[in-house]
Amino acid sequence: MPNSIYDFTALLSNGDKVFLENYQGKVLLIVNTASKCGFTPQFKGLQNLYDSYKDDDFAILGFPCAQFANQEFEQQDEIIHYCQSNYGVDFPMFQKIDVKGEHAHPLFQYLTSAKKGILTEDIKWNFTKFLINRNGEVVKRYAPSTKPEKIAGDIEKELVKSC
Repeated sequence: MPNSIYDFTALLSNGDKVFLENYQGKVLLIVNTASKCGFTPQFKGLQNLYDSYKDDDFAILGFPCAQFANQEFEQQDEIIHYCQSNYGVDFPMFQKIDVKGEHAHPLFQYLTSAKKGILTEDIKWNFTKFLINRNGEVVKRYAPSTKPEKIAGDIEKELVKSC
């Protein structure tokens, strides 16, 4: 059983393999995203959070997913182009993955088992968010409807804590 998110790897949108241990010492917000969802405008708030705290050892990791009403583009380059051109997203975006079910990415299996949702541990929709402390531990899970600006206070609390 993994001890933290640092035990996982994922593929960036360009196909490069990333060892999440590269984010050790940072506070992270991990989000499953979708480009054609009612919550898609949250990209603006997520980018604002990233811009506000990226110089303070904070990062957002976006994981596109098409498991909820197929609300994501088919091609990876379409996803990235849409996010960048419409919302100015420049935080790390990864390749499209499954976040629930038997083919769920191991990172999301870990995240959902570490912080269960209401009634189920499964992710129920796009833009579920997980706050990760500097030690790679899941400290909080946010519903898709939670706007990014509502998370700022929790991020600030984690940023002032030391490793």
